[in-house]
Amino acid sequence: MDNPKIPQHVAFIMDGNRRWARENKLALFMGHNKGAEHIEDIVSYGADKGIKFLTFWAFSTENWKRSKKEVSHLMEVFRTILLGPMAKRLIKKGVRLQIIGDYQAFSKDLVESLDKLKVESENNDRVTVTIALNYGGRQEIIRAVNRILKEDISEIDEPEFDRYLYTFEQPDPELIIRTGGEQRLSGYLPWQTVYSELYFTDTYWPEFDEKAFEKALRDYADRERRFGK
Repeated sequence: MDNPKIPQHVAFIMDGNRRWARENKLALFMGHNKGAEHIEDIVSYGADKGIKFLTFWAFSTENWKRSKKEVSHLMEVFRTILLGPMAKRLIKKGVRLQIIGDYQAFSKDLVESLDKLKVESENNDRVTVTIALNYGGRQEIIRAVNRILKEDISEIDEPEFDRYLYTFEQPDPELIIRTGGEQRLSGYLPWQTVYSELYFTDTYWPEFDEKAFEKALRDYADRERRFGK
């Protein structure tokens, strides 16, 4: 990176969509809509800053426990917003789109559309945007272990283990930003975040704008990363 104070990889836990909707006396689905639409602004700002990887946790393995109505609406959000005009605009801006998580559990049409976006954007190199869908940290590690066992490998080191993770070929995130006031990672990228800087804000995701992002980046720049030294 030209500027060492700018993280190469920032990952987001986009929390607070429902609380934002409630406080604004709106239906919950409007919070999810607003949150999904908001990704484009954050991506544009991050790319302009020189960040090369941005990861957004959009649906966890635990989210299936929500009401059928809410889960159904989230699937429609993915279809109409993440797969709609916003995705096309991002691709035109040089964004490479990636998906991590067991998104094959989604409906066939959604899976096919997500795979198509990955192919359409695979040669873009301005910034890589990864959407975590049906993602759980423990699930990712168990998946990696099972893949290793199938290959009958008796011993493995950390670099080799990385090859079996969803995020292989991506750098570990230097900065994790969680909006919405909670101060935990909730199983987000547990292997990859061992040395990540954590930034928690009370701001709900739909209100996390460029100014709030800049504040987080300034906080990161003021930290000294020693990696155990």
